[in-house]
Amino acid sequence: MAFPNPPACLASRDLRASELTTNPTAARLRLYAWMQLARLSDNRILDLFRQGLIKGTVCGGQGNEGLIVPLALLADKAVDVACFTHRDLGGHLIWSGHFCTHLNQYFANAASPTKAREGNIHRGDPKNRSLPMISHLGVMLGPVLGMTDSQRRLGCPAVGFAFFGDGSSSTGDVHESLNLASLLSLPVVFVIENNGYAYSTPTSEQFAAGTELWRRAAGYGMEGFALDCTGDVAETTRTLAAAIDKVRSTSRPLLIEVRTLRLRGHAAYDTCDYLKPGESDSFFAADALPKFRTQLTAAGHSTQLDAIDAELSAFVEACIKVSLALPRPEASSTAMSDDVFAPPALPLPWIPSVTSEIESRESKIQNLTLAQAINAALRKILTERPESLILGQDIGTYGGAFKVTEGLLKDFGRPRVFNTPLAESACTGYAIGLAVNGHHPIEEFQFSDFATEAATQITLNAATLHFRSGAACPLVLRFPCGGGITLGSFHSQELESLFLSMPGLKALYPSTPQDAFDAMLAAYEDRNPVILFEHKGLYRRGRQSVVWNPNYLELWTPKQIRTGDYATFVTYGEMVQFADEACDYFATEYDRSFDLFDLRCLSPLNLSTIGASLARTGRLVVLHEGRRTHGFGAELVARLAEEHFSSLKTAPLRIGSLDLPVPFAPELEAVFRPNKDKIIDRMTAWMD
Repeated sequence: MAFPNPPACLASRDLRASELTTNPTAARLRLYAWMQLARLSDNRILDLFRQGLIKGTVCGGQGNEGLIVPLALLADKAVDVACFTHRDLGGHLIWSGHFCTHLNQYFANAASPTKAREGNIHRGDPKNRSLPMISHLGVMLGPVLGMTDSQRRLGCPAVGFAFFGDGSSSTGDVHESLNLASLLSLPVVFVIENNGYAYSTPTSEQFAAGTELWRRAAGYGMEGFALDCTGDVAETTRTLAAAIDKVRSTSRPLLIEVRTLRLRGHAAYDTCDYLKPGESDSFFAADALPKFRTQLTAAGHSTQLDAIDAELSAFVEACIKVSLALPRPEASSTAMSDDVFAPPALPLPWIPSVTSEIESRESKIQNLTLAQAINAALRKILTERPESLILGQDIGTYGGAFKVTEGLLKDFGRPRVFNTPLAESACTGYAIGLAVNGHHPIEEFQFSDFATEAATQITLNAATLHFRSGAACPLVLRFPCGGGITLGSFHSQELESLFLSMPGLKALYPSTPQDAFDAMLAAYEDRNPVILFEHKGLYRRGRQSVVWNPNYLELWTPKQIRTGDYATFVTYGEMVQFADEACDYFATEYDRSFDLFDLRCLSPLNLSTIGASLARTGRLVVLHEGRRTHGFGAELVARLAEEHFSSLKTAPLRIGSLDLPVPFAPELEAVFRPNKDKIIDRMTAWMD
């Protein structure tokens, strides 16, 4: 069904401040038309919700048009970056897309731009640099920083627009992002939409008396000011235009605290019974849209305004009719599952060499530790892939907490290899923004434990991006993990179960230098967020010649280490070494052999070869370093037993660490985690 043609008053989605002087009537009428469209749209969406035709949480932007419409018209939609909030429907309407497309999102019909996987305002247009929001609003600032920096790295004079409310201004990500933007000198306009309430909580219960949020800018070395967007729309437009021009030319961030309005409560179901008597009336009295219309009427434009109102009303109703007539989405579990991950791209044209030295084309490097193998892979990536960059704490001059990035800053420079502040969440959001826009960041966490600070960015933002927006997010997250080296509870975690319980993340866990080199290339080549688990105890335990392996993508499948007939033995990471030693013991003392598998890839799981082995042996042992309860081994046992239950000769054996925080003293840690002797004891008892 064809979409209705927009009326002439919506023909232009752009405005320059100079037009308010050179062609004032046309400029003001354009502002009015888009403000009126936003208001009509929000009002009709509310009506449709009350009729039961729209589901979910409808959050209106009535009262916010005096901010979002001028700003969106002033933005350069060809290069700029934005992430709108649930008060910013007017911004979405101006930025890109037909009004029916936006309605289809609300109706969650078969033509929904998110395939009905997200509803209402939870959408964006990543291809046009409008990032889709999630409900954790503070978390959305980091991706704006990253995508804006990506645009600048690509030579575009972009400005980023990051919106958040007075409520979310209290979140840690906001402060992390303000600091990061100032530190990196990123041209981002931070906009606090202060409508006086975070849902039902007034600002008097959010901040100390007299707090002016814009003054926080000084603490981050940036300019800030307050702006009342309930006043004269033309003057607001001039002020915003000057601010945007300044940020674009200076490449310095700016914080604006905007006084705006929330005329209809937090959401459609909000009763607003927390408002003081007469407070709602004061909101409507300050509403910029009717005041603007009165001003234009006084200037002699009533006939034009009436025509605009009539055209917009007819257009909105025609679009609603079209969108309502579209079918409901097809409920297919296969289609949804297929979109959890972005499809693979063509293999990258790697130089068939470990070193990337075209002249020598070295086939191998002798005697590398696992840490050195990862360093060699990072060096190869930085040499051959101009879109790559590496970020993390202390990875620059110091070379990382475990010296894995040693020498990379010296050889590739700070724009490609740089330290980040202690702000894991904002920095991961920044990496997400880079990734969605065509760069390919590799982020090192000093310890995997610290990734919990970025859990929302990793699991709810990056991991879900393709499913809810169709945007690929090629991002490598390096997690130095594991215990055994006396670092205690906050530096020794195995977190694969925590992170991989959330869909959309891939994960590799190499156990040898060769596999580590290959895994780094395989993770980099993927178009999804990939966690690379790197066991700290393996960084410098043993050496191996690393060769160019044209089959490096085999890292996504398990590797069979040993062949036997008594049982199928599955493990990964440092536990591969202990398992191999245990197999030697049972071969010598019991004359029993095992099919031993190094899982290598933890997500997506490919258990076909392991399943075939289990069908033959009938016995299963699963070993992992993580805690036993809710450990990753439980998932392995469940999947394999479900498919091969009839082949089992006995109950599977699952070996993991104790259900405790990781203790510090080496004597205590030795009791906590598996080792060769404990593995042998558990397996002997199981075999008996």
